[in-house]
Amino acid sequence: MFNWKTIDTVLLDMDGTLLDLHFDNHFWLNLVPQELSRQRGLSEDEAQQLVVNAYEKVVGTLDWYCLDYWQEQLQLDIMGLHRTLVDRIQLRQDSMPFLAALASAGKQRILVTNTHPKSLALKLEHTELAAGLDAMISSHETGYPKEHPQFWLTLFEKFQLEPSRCLFIDDSEPILKAAKLAGVGHQLGIANPDSKKPVKVFQDFPAITDYHSLLKDLTR
Repeated sequence: MFNWKTIDTVLLDMDGTLLDLHFDNHFWLNLVPQELSRQRGLSEDEAQQLVVNAYEKVVGTLDWYCLDYWQEQLQLDIMGLHRTLVDRIQLRQDSMPFLAALASAGKQRILVTNTHPKSLALKLEHTELAAGLDAMISSHETGYPKEHPQFWLTLFEKFQLEPSRCLFIDDSEPILKAAKLAGVGHQLGIANPDSKKPVKVFQDFPAITDYHSLLKDLTR
């Protein structure tokens, strides 16, 4: 799929790419509306609509990913609710073998995530993900989400990267497009980010459902 000789650095999204997206989907689409319904005396449908409307206002912005923003907007203990679901924070089964193979092949592995630092810390605490990475950056450190060109410029400068020799892996096609526009040389989609949902179809990028499919060429 790739000529690995042309790739020095692999940039990896976290949720849905290295971790099962089921945790986040369940949290934001189920637990948050349920808690709003309970606390405010709303019907489940009313709470669901309230949440959807709030999400739509900031989709694609840094606020969309900011736990502090949602704590203020929804008046919920967002981190407290996160901790009630830590058993659902799970690595994809193919992530650590892939990260280990990248290391063996001499590739730099950088976590590139929109996840808020508080959520990132929680997920690192409850998985072994950090052991498979060389570096990491949250978009909240840069002031821009991955959807914004400035995020990528900041990333390239911070880690002294040659964009054309980077591979970026993400489960979001719009974010893959943003990376390509910023000059990242190679992109790859993850078609099964949530283990409880059907496989997604990518229109403009190659996509896989299992990192093991990359190992033969990588370790050749």
